Formats: sequence, C-alpha cells, structure tokens
Amino acid sequence: MFTSKANAIFQDVINQYHIINTVDQPFKNKYDEGDLLEHLLYRKCWIDTVQWHYEDIIRDPKIDPVAALVLKRKIDASNQDRTDMVEYIDSYFLTKYKEVKAKENATINTESPAWGIDRLSILALKVYHMNEEATRKDASAEHRNACQKKLDILLEQRVDLSTAIDTLLTDIEKGDKYMKVYKQMKMYNDDDLNPVLYQNKK
Repeated sequence: MFTSKANAIFQDVINQYHIINTVDQPFKNKYDEGDLLEHLLYRKCWIDTVQWHYEDIIRDPKIDPVAALVLKRKIDASNQDRTDMVEYIDSYFLTKYKEVKAKENATINTESPAWGIDRLSILALKVYHMNEEATRKDASAEHRNACQKKLDILLEQRVDLSTAIDTLLTDIEKGDKYMKVYKQMKMYNDDDLNPVLYQNKK
C-alpha cells in the first residue's frame, strides 16, 4: 500500500535528521527526480522535520529577540515550502489518475491526498518525539507512563490515517472519488494582498 512506503520514508528522514540533529545541516535527497514520488515525500518530511525543531527553538523563553525575528522569517519561508510540496504531491496524483473517468455518482473528499499525507508526515514526527519522551531515562516513571499512553494513541491514529489515505487513493483509482485541487492562497506572504506589505510600497 502507498502509506507503507510513505511511512518508511518519513521514518528514514527523521532518523537521518537526528544523526546530526541541527536545523542548519545540509539537505541531501536520497531519491533523484526519476523516483518522483519518493523524491517529493523525502523532501516534504525533511521540511516538516526542520520546522518541528524551529518551533522548539523559538519557544525558548531566553531566545534573543533579534534571533527570534530571524527564526520567525525562517518559519514563514518553511511554511510556504511545505505548502508548495503539498501541491507538488497533489500534482503527481493528478497526473497519475488523469485518465481515470470518474463514475457518475463519484464524490469529492474533504481533503486532497497530499493534505492527508501532510498530516501523516507530521504524525511521524509526533510518534518519534513522543517515543523519545516515553523512553527518556532521566524522566520520572510517571512522565514516561503518561507519554507511553499518548504514544499508543498516536500509533493508533497513524494506522487509521494510513488506512484512510490508502482507501482514498483506491477510490480515486476506481473512479468512486475524484480529485479537485485548489491552489493555496496564502495572503500574508503576498505583497499585493497583505495590507502591511502593500501600504509600505506606496
């Protein structure tokens, strides 16, 4: 199934990141563009993983305000990259299923396949870090037990989400569902749509 591959790639990305475990490390995709889907999934999860740690850093109460502003700009750019990757992944599936004729009674899903995959990538990060907390030797038994309970729920959630994504892709392939993708219209990054930005251009 598709999500078996996706979850394995996400786990590989997260493990690879934590070898050096710094947001400034160079990125190298293990898959070239000839393996387009794998290439996109690997890049997508890397963006999510770096941003996860950006979010940790910016919550440091002792962070220098200037450094925090620089980091906020990086988070904004990362969010845009994340959205772009979702759209690239959806474009892959639109191309893959372009010859499928939707059945007369076909329905649309509440989210596209790639937005489900986005949640699956972030869920992989939650699983990884909750497992760290559940096995942290310097934490109390109470903390570890509480985190283990949360980890069990996250693992169950991953099974359910994986099943839902695989079912959606199967339904699209059979014509029972159809894809319709809307380009994300981020207004705060747009010089023509954000009032603060376009007023400063005058």
